[in-house]
Amino acid sequence: MQEADCIFCQKTDIILENDLAKAFWDLHPVRKGHLLVVPKDHYTTYFEVPAATRVAMDHLLFDARDLLIERYHPAGFNIGINVDAAAGQTVMHAHVHLIPRYEGDVPDPTGGIRRMIPHAVKKLLRH
Repeated sequence: MQEADCIFCQKTDIILENDLAKAFWDLHPVRKGHLLVVPKDHYTTYFEVPAATRVAMDHLLFDARDLLIERYHPAGFNIGINVDAAAGQTVMHAHVHLIPRYEGDVPDPTGGIRRMIPHAVKKLLRH
């Protein structure tokens, strides 16, 4: 079931889809080609998504990876899921981030996603 006031439920500019899931560009990408994979039905967090829908999302992640390789030729990927506001989830519709990574996009990629947004790392280090 979809929710009328959910931005992800209402999303129509779909890049890829299957019966249970869809993928679209992140409105605030951290890298060129940053995609979101979401269930078509509304579930607040990833842990609420039924197994069959999680499998459909996983298949779409692989399709999305292939599309990004063909289109942008990334050197790697980060896959991320934020669950609840305390973990950084800002849209309360389950979603998976597929973020292509490029050689030299950060000086040192060690630590993965923690170092991907340099200005965010600087803010964290100040606290």
